[in-house]
Amino acid sequence: MEDIGNIPVPQAEEQHYGEKNAKYLEEIVETCKGLADVVRKTLDEDLFPLVLGGDHSIAVGTIAGVAAHFHKQSKRVGMIWLDAHGDMNTPDSSPSGNVHGMPVASIMGFGPPDLVGLGNVKPMVEPRNIALVGIRDIDSKERKLVKESGVHVFTMRDIDERGMREVMSEALRFASDETAGIAVSLDMDLVDPTDAPGVGTPVRGGVTYREAHLALEMVADSDAMVSMELVEINPVIDEHNTTALLGVELVLSALGKKIL
Repeated sequence: MEDIGNIPVPQAEEQHYGEKNAKYLEEIVETCKGLADVVRKTLDEDLFPLVLGGDHSIAVGTIAGVAAHFHKQSKRVGMIWLDAHGDMNTPDSSPSGNVHGMPVASIMGFGPPDLVGLGNVKPMVEPRNIALVGIRDIDSKERKLVKESGVHVFTMRDIDERGMREVMSEALRFASDETAGIAVSLDMDLVDPTDAPGVGTPVRGGVTYREAHLALEMVADSDAMVSMELVEINPVIDEHNTTALLGVELVLSALGKKIL
């Protein structure tokens, strides 16, 4: 394992947010470009990229790098998005203008053009190879794109009714269908705030500690993961480092750590 350091990120407090419907877009695009280059080069060197963030807008950079690497081999990837939110807003639908609510749309080719064009692969991931798991908070205008896009959405009701094992089996099948592998993006607000309090946008009714581990253990069992990112841990509001420690545990589960 090698830590190659941080990607330079401008401080929001020192910038003007720019357009109200896509705040700090210019700075986010530049950061994601740098991240995409690092991820692509990591894969080119036959290494596994593990990205730690940061808000979820960085996923556009991560996935752009992954998509660019496999595009050179005339291959494409799938994606499993573990999150409380759909993150499929566009500047036209977003009630807040926060770009961290737009990465999935951008990855599918529907977001701000400067983000959509990262990596020169459009879409970065085909909607039919995207599985969203743990969803329980979708904005009203965002809902239309979610329903019409062709992505596979597994809400908390699906997990409640069918169990995490069945949900993840389907998610893995969709994401791996005719793809070279699966990019995994884990937002810690997937987990219920009782177990992961240190996140920026907590939503009650999330997955349990063990459900989260099972999801990542099944990713490891699939042997299909080609990249992983862990985002949205805020140490300032975390409680006794609970969320950060759980994040480390979940990464280890995704990388193959077992109980026995």
